[in-house]
Amino acid sequence: MDSVLRPRARFGQRALLLTIAAVPLTGWAVHAIALHKKIAASRRDPLTGLLRRDAYTARARQVLRRHGDSAVVVLVDADDFKAVNDTLGHAAGDTVLAAYAARLAAWAGPRAALGRLGGDEFAVVLDLPAVRREERLARLIRMLRTPVVLDDGQVVNVAASVGAATPDAVGSSDLSSLQRAADAALYDGKHSGRAVLATAAHATVPSVNGRRAGRPGTAVWGRAA
Repeated sequence: MDSVLRPRARFGQRALLLTIAAVPLTGWAVHAIALHKKIAASRRDPLTGLLRRDAYTARARQVLRRHGDSAVVVLVDADDFKAVNDTLGHAAGDTVLAAYAARLAAWAGPRAALGRLGGDEFAVVLDLPAVRREERLARLIRMLRTPVVLDDGQVVNVAASVGAATPDAVGSSDLSSLQRAADAALYDGKHSGRAVLATAAHATVPSVNGRRAGRPGTAVWGRAA
């Protein structure tokens, strides 16, 4: 009987030691998961769920490296967004921004880099071959012009300006250059209901706060009816 009980006793002690040793590991695992979730949350804008600027920038550069000349940088700026906040309140404004983000995510797909740059400005970098570019950008304009329904049932008419830039048209694969060109193109078509594709000339336009319009020879897609 004693010879039968001893192996069981030794096995029980070994199991107990393994269980005790596993407790701190489990604690660290839980901590690691919580930390990972916290880091992931810090990378995203809490209102829209889109990537914040730094996380978007890192992801955008990956997309550009992967797809080269078929990649497109798209900037989106809500039209008359201040009026929504001023007349309907910030809660309504938040609903509109969340709707824009959801539409952009649906349009761009899961492999795109999609970020909120701040306020009512968004950026997308995705693989979009030239043969599909015109149709897809026109579709984006239509999606962004679809009215937003608030929680109380009120319907808000919305619109957005869109500028796009590609490495082959701009002559650079640098994200900053492409965004500068897309931003200049966006303001060429501001309030026009059209998506504007940048040319090489747009890359030379300072576009941090100063905006220029009316650049000749600009390609525009998705004119509103």
